[in-house]
Amino acid sequence: MTGNEMMRFKMWKPTGLALAAIVATAAVALAVPAAMAQRDPAYAAARAAGQIGEQPDGYLGFASTPTPAIRALVQDLNIKRKAAYTERAQATGSTVEQFAFTSGCNLIANTKPGEKYQAPDGRWLTRDDSPPARNASCP
Repeated sequence: MTGNEMMRFKMWKPTGLALAAIVATAAVALAVPAAMAQRDPAYAAARAAGQIGEQPDGYLGFASTPTPAIRALVQDLNIKRKAAYTERAQATGSTVEQFAFTSGCNLIANTKPGEKYQAPDGRWLTRDDSPPARNASCP
């Protein structure tokens, strides 16, 4: 890649149809890993206990100090998420980071009351009945 191509690639921001494609495929890409995670009682228990939550970057994070088992669970799920993001990013012509960010926006929007999520300022919040605090760049 030339310097100009690199600059255009770094500055690319999804708009219009590209953004719609990223959002739509983010939902599909998350369906399989999310469904697999929901079958794991340890995941459900950690999420319900507020130990883990969604981060703006599209990955799970630790809202409190994790046990080794919770750390391993989250690392495994995040590896699966990255694989899904990588595959779908290639299909949409975006970067993994862009796709993961859009997915993070959707995952945070879909949290349920009582679940933890990380606000744009880095604080861990517990979702209530109001919309969650999300990055201003979220679609």
